[in-house]
Amino acid sequence: MIKVRIENLTPDMIVARNIYSSDGRILLHAGIKLNENYINRLKNLGIISVYIKDEFDDELNLEIREPVSEETRAETIKEVKNAFEALEQNRSMNTRMVKSMVNKILDEILDNHDILINLCDIRTFDDYTFGHSVNVCILSIMAGITMGYHDLKLKELGIGALLHDIGKVYLDPAVLNKPDDLTREEYAEVKRHTEYGFEILRKYPDIPLLAAHIAFQHHERWDGQGYPRGLAGEDIHEYARIVAVADVYDALLSDRPYRPSYTINQAITILNRMSGIYLDPKCITALVANIAVYPIGTIVELNTGDIGIVVDVNKSAPTRPILKMIYNKTTNRLYRPYEVDLSKLTTVIITRSLTREELGEILKN
Repeated sequence: MIKVRIENLTPDMIVARNIYSSDGRILLHAGIKLNENYINRLKNLGIISVYIKDEFDDELNLEIREPVSEETRAETIKEVKNAFEALEQNRSMNTRMVKSMVNKILDEILDNHDILINLCDIRTFDDYTFGHSVNVCILSIMAGITMGYHDLKLKELGIGALLHDIGKVYLDPAVLNKPDDLTREEYAEVKRHTEYGFEILRKYPDIPLLAAHIAFQHHERWDGQGYPRGLAGEDIHEYARIVAVADVYDALLSDRPYRPSYTINQAITILNRMSGIYLDPKCITALVANIAVYPIGTIVELNTGDIGIVVDVNKSAPTRPILKMIYNKTTNRLYRPYEVDLSKLTTVIITRSLTREELGEILKN
């Protein structure tokens, strides 16, 4: 499947992955053929990109497994939205339900411990914070497992990660979603969401105080130039350092109205550039260990000149996936595609990943 921005969708494209609303309803089912009405409806809802089936989906029967199911992800997004809305209406948020969803996410991740993260979720512009919160929770828990955390620590980390942006409930939505540069006053107000979040969470006796500190500290920087207190290095709680990495990574992979998402390789490169400056190097390593550098469905070119498509990933060797070879080095389509496990081949390496458009240009030449 390929991720296509809304302005590039055309009728007769087939949706490859369910599209959910923030209240857990399916807006469009996988397998639906798009028409002008569907495309206009998605635009009006603020959907920025959609996963679309391509020529390889049926031919190669690609199965993309995720550590957390679509259903659990959608259900958790709904509960995060409910928590925000409760606070907006001066009601108490349902912390029991929040903790239940974190437990469910943790259970699914532990059951799927050999699966790397392959896909980004599709979310509307207005619901960005809710989907982002769930992604940060999933990424943080997976990094925590890699760092050897036990069950109690994973739950504390998961709760804090899921609610790390809860302080944004007290921000002006017009400022929060402003596509242009913020004024100095607006930026100062946005920065206060860390303090708001801490004050909200520490009032709930069943929310661990360390989870509240994640909300407080997730914008501190490894070099001490962050906010709100200018903490540096290991003075920042490790939970918050993990969440900071997950927060940046998911933001980079998210479509925004003012820019398309970065690719996974670009996002990892940016994380590594931030290592030891903005972010804890150890936490970056733990997160990246759980990411499919070449997700299932990625077209890649090898140093042999052959071209294949990723059909599975190796958690022990994320840069050495399993490929189905589809074109030889003379760009002739193979009559009988065959599988290659790069983890078992020391001399064969991926030189670059290709977009469908780049593949088309190669085949034309």
